[in-house]
Amino acid sequence: MRITPEEVLKIANLANLRLSAEDTARYAEDLEEILTYVDQLNELDTTGVEPMAQVLHEGNAAPLRPDIPGASFEQGTALRCAPQAGAGHFKVPKVIER
Repeated sequence: MRITPEEVLKIANLANLRLSAEDTARYAEDLEEILTYVDQLNELDTTGVEPMAQVLHEGNAAPLRPDIPGASFEQGTALRCAPQAGAGHFKVPKVIER
């Protein structure tokens, strides 16, 4: 499947990304390789294989680490890293509507 630079720019626009010409060309190649691989996977005979939502390991237990609270930092420290902050929160640009 051939991915055009215009398609890459459309995807980048949807993700609110600005790409250089070099990045656009590189991502077009990368996306093309991914879709080529997916096409290869689509050639496999999956007759009799049930669809899966996720893959679990031994005993149907996911290999997750224990959820143990760790060290944190103060709100002010976190907000100092923000490009914009106000009222004790990160301020982010509105991206739903353009």
